Amino acid sequence: MAKSSNQKLKLMYLMKIMLEMTDETHSITMNEIIDILNSYGINAERKSLYNDIENLRNYGIDIIGVQKERTYYYNVVNRQFELAELKLLVDSVQSAKFITEKKSNELIKKIEGFASKYEAMQVNMRLCNYIDRYMYQEELRLWMKVFTTMLI
Repeated sequence: MAKSSNQKLKLMYLMKIMLEMTDETHSITMNEIIDILNSYGINAERKSLYNDIENLRNYGIDIIGVQKERTYYYNVVNRQFELAELKLLVDSVQSAKFITEKKSNELIKKIEGFASKYEAMQVNMRLCNYIDRYMYQEELRLWMKVFTTMLI
């Protein structure tokens, strides 16, 4: 029987942890999972987490465990969208002239939700590069306008 109302959410929090904090290049140990669950107010034992990870696998989340020395490292390897697809979606949203800046930012935040926090940073860096490129082009246009008015 669950010890607290949060305890009933253990599987959901475990899924959140795995999807947000791991990807093909970033993994997490069982001790780290237990610590994070404790921060949510959930007491978890190693044996029950093995079953929970297996339940997430049965649900369709592709979680692998790799043993290095005496420690297992877990990560999600296949996601609904690959990083390249997320970058493509962000590029499409940014280049669509009919989408307002506010709505564009909202959509990009939602797109980032399909990635781990590490992949989201890469998507976000792409956004910053786009903004820098846009600002440079605008500044260049402004200087060209000033320069042409000086010549007249």
